Amino acid sequence: MITITLTDILDIAQYEKVRPEFRTRVIAEKRHRRVQVGPLMTFVFENRATVLFQIQEMVRTERMVHDEAIQHEIETYSKLLPTKSELSATLLIEITDKEKIKSTLDSLVGLTHDAIFLVIGERAIPTIFDEEQSEEGRISAVQYVRWHLSDQDVERLRLGQSEVSLVVRHPNYQHATKLTDEQRTSIARDLSE
Repeated sequence: MITITLTDILDIAQYEKVRPEFRTRVIAEKRHRRVQVGPLMTFVFENRATVLFQIQEMVRTERMVHDEAIQHEIETYSKLLPTKSELSATLLIEITDKEKIKSTLDSLVGLTHDAIFLVIGERAIPTIFDEEQSEEGRISAVQYVRWHLSDQDVERLRLGQSEVSLVVRHPNYQHATKLTDEQRTSIARDLSE
């Protein structure tokens, strides 16, 4: 995956000119990168375009003009970029009822590497969580996760040789979703960049 540098970030005026087209393109790309698992969890597989979009949107929203502030955003969001033989995603726990946010999140404490798996064929690949987001006895509604793949996993994913699923096995949340061919193809492209 090609890294993102300061020279990749457009200033606010330049970005405003290209934003509608760029936003449309990224939204279209994310359509096959979003995988809902059960009623509460959505995984958005990240790549260079999705991360670049997030950085540009932060620069725009926060009206950043100083290189140091922009560089900080690049460093923060670049942690979402998958490395060689790896997939990464943002896990969103989507709770629409404000009254249930705390109780639902509390019920999901313990959502760790042994609770979520990317399954390729018969192989269940444990999820690696961003440790900076972990706090004893608490869980955030947004998690950054990744999976390290073997060469065989990469090949199976690219060629569509095996069924691919996301599986959550938490005592209070047990759901699985098989990826569509479009989803599998979209995320497999990340492995050749």
